[in-house]
Amino acid sequence: MYFTITVILAGLILALLLVLTVKSSKKYNLPPGPVALPLVGNLPQLDRNAPFKSFLKFGETYGPVMTFYLGRQRTVVLVGYDAVKEALVDQADDFMGRGPLPFLIKATKGYGLGVSNGERWRQLVRFTLSTLRNFGMGRKGMEEWIQEESKHLRGRIDSFKAAQFDPTVLVMCTVSNVICCMVFGQRFSYEDKQFLYLLNIVFDFLTFASSPLGQMYNMFPSLMDLLPGYHQTVFDRAEGVREFIEMKILEHKETLDPSSPRDFIDSFLIRTDQEKHNPTTEFHHDNLVSTVMNLFLAGTETTSATIRYAISVFIKYPNIQEKIQQEIDSVIGRDRCPNMEDRKSLPFTDAVIHEVQRFLDIVPFSLPHYALTDISFRGYTIPKDTVIIPLLHSVLKDEKQWATPWTFNPQHFLDHSGNFKKNPAFLPFAAGKRACVGETLARMELFIFMVSLLQHFTFSCAEGPDSINLDPEYSSFTSVPRMYQVIATPR
Repeated sequence: MYFTITVILAGLILALLLVLTVKSSKKYNLPPGPVALPLVGNLPQLDRNAPFKSFLKFGETYGPVMTFYLGRQRTVVLVGYDAVKEALVDQADDFMGRGPLPFLIKATKGYGLGVSNGERWRQLVRFTLSTLRNFGMGRKGMEEWIQEESKHLRGRIDSFKAAQFDPTVLVMCTVSNVICCMVFGQRFSYEDKQFLYLLNIVFDFLTFASSPLGQMYNMFPSLMDLLPGYHQTVFDRAEGVREFIEMKILEHKETLDPSSPRDFIDSFLIRTDQEKHNPTTEFHHDNLVSTVMNLFLAGTETTSATIRYAISVFIKYPNIQEKIQQEIDSVIGRDRCPNMEDRKSLPFTDAVIHEVQRFLDIVPFSLPHYALTDISFRGYTIPKDTVIIPLLHSVLKDEKQWATPWTFNPQHFLDHSGNFKKNPAFLPFAAGKRACVGETLARMELFIFMVSLLQHFTFSCAEGPDSINLDPEYSSFTSVPRMYQVIATPR
């Protein structure tokens, strides 16, 4: 009897939740989408390991603007170049909100550039962009830092003497050192144990964030905080990054010269002192720690993963590798360091780098946006507090924009005369007001590091080109290149 009553009550509650969901849909003119179940929403209908593939499939039925429920979170998904561009570029102000990512909010304590909106975001993004430019992003100074780091990378690869090695940690160190120069004012040795430990934390944190467990945390953070498990370990270790940043800030305070800022931290401390009597300032300690944390996380893994993927491409297609080397030899030679001015004279190389980014499709979802107010879009209403996913995967693989979207093809970025050509659907860094703040830096790193590597080495693997699988290992949030032991033979 008791069991029967419990089942009936549970059924009534589920029915009530379903009715409330339907009423909510009728209250607003929501975009279409599949029927959601109470509590779990549409989660059972999505591919657990690659949910973006499910969204792409649903787009064939419901169109380019769809409504889903991820748990109880209402989510609008935008599919295809036209819809994504219309939202992020044509209606940039409407779609500039950043979705609340509970795992990132917990790690940053809700401060910093990555998870902020409104006046906090405006103050921090303006300061961050101008400060990074002051320290060379997109200019000669940053180019020289990247060139210098490329020499350290080549020296380390030389030390393997054409023996097999895993490039994962080495490339992470190289890329991270560039952002460390800008933020901390120093680079770290590839043998520095503390540096390697921090990079290991970064790798683990981003792997967790992209995993089904990480997505479960995003949907049910209050519940997950009460439960034991690996997620608790990840957040405990993330505190190690915060402690390192706190230590560096203290060191900077002790040696600060307000008339001569050395890096991002110095600049932020100077601005903090200038605004210490402003009650609405966002230049305070918590925002400094978390913004540095944002830069350190974002400036490491995505670019290093793209370089690792490029190495796999070079091994998979030795003819492409050889053609790039011939172009480099004819334009730069093997003695001079490459610079960004060379890119105009290396159209095939530039095309391959762009195609590596397009084909890897490293963040299929982009970072979620958020409706800060009700948004009118394509005849629909996207209510306030709706998460918005611009599906970058659908843009980088849009069959209307790319001749062979599912094939690695550098011709996507070359005209009939072999000159480099742009494609408006090339949006690996997203678009609009919340596009990646480090896009210019990442482009410089990808070009200089890749050209420098092929200038001095030919890449292969013991098992041969056919052993390389360019299909990424998909997680819930990112596309991760497969790991291989590689051989770098000096040229």
